[in-house]
Amino acid sequence: MSFQHSVIIPFDSSTVDAAAHFARELAGRAEVVLAGDGQPDVASRPGLQVLSVQGGKGAAIRAALSHVTSAVTVLQDPDAAYSPDAHQALMGPLKDDTADAVFGRRGTAGLDPEAWAERALGHVTRFVTDVAVKDPLSGVRAFRTEALRSVTLTSDDDAVDAELVVKLAAQLFRLTEVTLPPLQAVPRRPRAARLSQLRTLMRYATVRDDADNQHEGYTTLERMDGAVHYNQWLGRRFRAHLGRRVLEIGAGIGTITRELESGAELLIALEVDRFYVDRLKNLFRGRPHVRPYLSDVALADWESLKGEQLDTIVLSNVLEHIPDDASAVRRFRQILAPGGRVLILVPALEQLFGSIDEAVGHHRRYTPATLRAVLEENGFEVEKLEWMNLVGMPGWFVNSRLLRRRSVPKLQLKLYDTLAPLFARAEAHVKLPVGMSLFAVARVTGSDA
Repeated sequence: MSFQHSVIIPFDSSTVDAAAHFARELAGRAEVVLAGDGQPDVASRPGLQVLSVQGGKGAAIRAALSHVTSAVTVLQDPDAAYSPDAHQALMGPLKDDTADAVFGRRGTAGLDPEAWAERALGHVTRFVTDVAVKDPLSGVRAFRTEALRSVTLTSDDDAVDAELVVKLAAQLFRLTEVTLPPLQAVPRRPRAARLSQLRTLMRYATVRDDADNQHEGYTTLERMDGAVHYNQWLGRRFRAHLGRRVLEIGAGIGTITRELESGAELLIALEVDRFYVDRLKNLFRGRPHVRPYLSDVALADWESLKGEQLDTIVLSNVLEHIPDDASAVRRFRQILAPGGRVLILVPALEQLFGSIDEAVGHHRRYTPATLRAVLEENGFEVEKLEWMNLVGMPGWFVNSRLLRRRSVPKLQLKLYDTLAPLFARAEAHVKLPVGMSLFAVARVTGSDA
């Protein structure tokens, strides 16, 4: 039996009757999987499966996902405040391929304390994840099943709702929402469930990343991705010298790629780690002019890249990761036409090299002399070489050298990012004597590309 979508309904002993009611109402309209601790008054049959699962909501969702067969999955809390009639609206953006996850935005009237508590948790969720969704903890959501399955959920209880938003957002899936009809009642959630969600959000805001700290170095990349103003500052510096056909080396999770995309005819985002390439594919789904490319710099198909007629190569905090930076720069020269440019941002000053550099795989930090040498000795003429980010030096020194942290604290980074526009304006009018980064623009020399 084939269905347009599947519905997972996690339940417990207090919601088992409501879960059975939803199952009967959805019969024949969708594939339904009930999962939880209890005995609903419905039996398994074609199109309906009932799973006995102990451990809570998160455990129930994980178990149910393995039984889903449709390309679209709705997660439905068994609460009478919700109606299955909303499912078609939720699936609209998925059918149009404009989203990977769609949240039902709940509307309630009055000053119900339950509604206020939900709104407060929603604010915390948006702060931690930087998502634009107004109701990220809604009890009714639709997903591309493939996207939902790609997220590793570890929470067993109601904290899974918060964990799901954190991980979908960090893996760069497209999140949106649709407005539900006004709810006749406010969905009830136990206080313990809200506290569990809040603890989970605080954990991901402070000590864990969406890969649960299993991929060292990713924490720093993920937190830097949330530094919107700082990244816009870097983007403006790169775009001032950017051509139309661009190769970005070491695209990571797309933080700078997003800043380069506007106006590009072609943007090849080269990245060596499949963990990151999967996120690039999520981020740029439906935008064919952005082409994620899984490869190491040393093993890339440089002949094919030369045929792309590239005019600009961008490296944002990448050259320091390459063991043989001179060999890499020679490769760049070989594929660029005469007049082509390489734009480079690198960390500066060996005195700042510390535990965060080690965690993200830095081989070195540069001085103006060492960066100029690696460019000019391998086929480029330096047009611009400037210090950047003087104000960031003390924080990096304290975190990386003195405290030996392995990543930049998220809340500290958010504070810095709030002030980044001021730093950018100041540095635009003052020639810095030093900084924690160096920015270089270099042009291919000679006529032999």
